Amino acid sequence: MSRPFDLAACAEMLWLDRPIDWRAARLTEMGLGVGLWNWDRHDLDKLAAVGARYTIMNGYLQGRLADEDGAAMLLASACEAIQVGKRLGVARLNLHGTGLGDHGIPIMQHDAVTGPMWLRARDTLNRICDLAKREGVVFTLENLNPRDHPGCPFASTGDVLALVSSIDRPQLRMNLDLYHTQIGEGDLIRWCERCQPWIGEIQVADNPGRCEPGTGEINYPTIATALVRIGYRGPVGMEAYAQGDSDAAVAAFVTAFTPGSGS
Repeated sequence: MSRPFDLAACAEMLWLDRPIDWRAARLTEMGLGVGLWNWDRHDLDKLAAVGARYTIMNGYLQGRLADEDGAAMLLASACEAIQVGKRLGVARLNLHGTGLGDHGIPIMQHDAVTGPMWLRARDTLNRICDLAKREGVVFTLENLNPRDHPGCPFASTGDVLALVSSIDRPQLRMNLDLYHTQIGEGDLIRWCERCQPWIGEIQVADNPGRCEPGTGEINYPTIATALVRIGYRGPVGMEAYAQGDSDAAVAAFVTAFTPGSGS
């Protein structure tokens, strides 16, 4: 049965007892793309030798959108990430509203986002787009939920959509993470409809637990059918832990995002 989406899974969250290059190879054997997080923690030679199709990785290691010093750090870090991404053939380089520390907690937290912060964020992202255009790459900006990432600016689905749609350049797309949207806003299908023109990738995990589709409250087969209806045919990545066996988790994800498969 043909798949309407380009499916991938985050290697960082599966087969946790195996080396990262083994995980990338296993996903490749299963016919999926491979997502990564912080590339500086891995042996890039081993990852390159796998021959995997790397779909997304962090597009920076440090920096922020909304202040001058943070923007300078972000641009410098993004330059380094671009070269790593080219080495691995990564399709998209991912950004957040600010740098994240241990357990995803923002390094610099904000109770509110001010008008000047919005203006600075738009300027920083336009500079990212200029860089991406010169280098021939694409960045994504990911939404995050306020429970797991408290105080992260520009984290809500609405804020990410506002930034990406107002900039409206092909070098910057949304990484619409439906796990985070479910916790932060809910109403997933309507958010997919609103964001569709600017989506570069959709990421999924069930809630609660952040495990594979079918382990929580989200009806992902229904969402997959809705995505087909609204004309989305792009990447869908599972960024989820396995509730039990990782092979079974990947199979559940593939079934959920293959409409008509009997799920």
